[in-house]
Amino acid sequence: MKKTFLSFNLLLISIFLSAQATNKISDNLTTYTDIMRTLDIYYVDTLNYDKLLENSVNYMLNKIDPYTIYIPKSETDDLNFMTTGSYGGIGAVITQRKDGIYISDPYEGMPAQIAGVKAGDKIIEVDKKSTKGKNNSEVSNMLRGKPKSKIVVKVERQGEKKPLVFEFERQKIKINPVQYYKVVAPHIGYIEFTDFTENSALEFKHAVEAMRKSDNITSLIIDLRGNGGGLINEAVKIVGYFVPKGTIVVSTKGRKESTNYQYKTTTEPLYPDMKIAVLVNSASASASEIVAGSMQDLDRGILIGQRTFGKGLVQSIKPIYNDGNMKITTAKYYIPSGRCIQAIDYSHRNADGSVGRVPDSLTHEFKTANGRIVRDGGGVTPDIEIKQDDNINICYYLVKDQVFFDFANQYVINHPTIPSASEFTLTEQDIQDFEDYLKKINFTYQTETSKALKEVLDLAKMEGIDSIAQQEFDALEAKLNPPVHEAIQRNINDVKSFLGSEIVRRYYYHRGATEYLMRNDKELECAIKELQK
Repeated sequence: MKKTFLSFNLLLISIFLSAQATNKISDNLTTYTDIMRTLDIYYVDTLNYDKLLENSVNYMLNKIDPYTIYIPKSETDDLNFMTTGSYGGIGAVITQRKDGIYISDPYEGMPAQIAGVKAGDKIIEVDKKSTKGKNNSEVSNMLRGKPKSKIVVKVERQGEKKPLVFEFERQKIKINPVQYYKVVAPHIGYIEFTDFTENSALEFKHAVEAMRKSDNITSLIIDLRGNGGGLINEAVKIVGYFVPKGTIVVSTKGRKESTNYQYKTTTEPLYPDMKIAVLVNSASASASEIVAGSMQDLDRGILIGQRTFGKGLVQSIKPIYNDGNMKITTAKYYIPSGRCIQAIDYSHRNADGSVGRVPDSLTHEFKTANGRIVRDGGGVTPDIEIKQDDNINICYYLVKDQVFFDFANQYVINHPTIPSASEFTLTEQDIQDFEDYLKKINFTYQTETSKALKEVLDLAKMEGIDSIAQQEFDALEAKLNPPVHEAIQRNINDVKSFLGSEIVRRYYYHRGATEYLMRNDKELECAIKELQK
């Protein structure tokens, strides 16, 4: 009787709290509606209410966490691309600059590249409609369309006196998550894996099978650097290729019972004895961390690189009124040792609204399958950490101002062909030509330290003490902004890396740039050595 009475009381409390929450939501919505109505009646200018709603909703959601977002009907194509990796279009990345929209990276084998569109082409018309004054998103929408529909793109190209016109058909563009794979040492394969979209695990398997057939590989390097994640199911399938059937790869836990779930491998492993090394960095997130973290927790592979991003939040897509959608955080995920790798607690913010990473002192110990100690609270820490040189040098400013990009476009005009990506090397004359180009365009830069020094100098002037140390200020400023030639020579290896990969990309596209950069890849070199042991 007491138990029944207690259950009844709990039910009443639950109904009461639910009613309170409903009333609170209703009151807030009434307030919001009244604000909109008042704006409509009294505001001095005409308002775009669709944009006003979108901005206000996204601002509100961003205060919860950056992954919970509202997706209006107009951005449905972007949603489909996020989950499937496919869309109807021309197959090229575009970028916005001060004077217009440019093609930055045409995908090899896609409609734009086949038609003859090149990196560096400035888009001036799409289907006879001018792109002048339009932003990146607007031009992107102009380029997209139904597969098989015709499109006419007019561009301006460096070295050409008149605009070029390309007429071709849009196609269903499917970006292969396996951007590059190759046998990098005897019986050691390498896969560059960029995101977890529909059927990405199948593409991964095809790459492994191709290398087994050509070289009978017994070891594999999985490169997840820069991979921001995607679908959990695809991550579980990939792990399932290497671990026993029924292995728990990841668990999700949320507020609602329906979000609590264990993801297990459903098939027998295809490669139970293959040795594995996983490359990660600070941009490896979400599904990438599931693969890397489970490989570590199950003692199935060695992790090499830098600590991962720390995104242990799960998002689900929920339909919203007026054909919109909402991507909402519904749970956190936990890898096999039981640890959650979420680095930031968005539910507890500082007084100024900021959030911080979980401090190391508040993390907890967990154990891998073989008893090794691992920790939670901030991404996955590799077994072998390789420190990255994060110093900001002249290359930062050259990339920011797209100087490497522009020089590569000019380089192509003067060099119709170059050696293969694995053999191409920048000569001393190439570096000299690059420095001459910097002089020609009057390239200058100001270091962040120099900007900070200027603020100090302005403060010193306000306080009337600048003249006391003027000589020292001048000497320090000269050191903080060295001549361009000196800065280039001091950072010549980085310059060659950025410049060389940009040039190679013009001839051999993404695969060529990857192959060029692999020659000086510390993490890759370390992985090969570890797998050869």
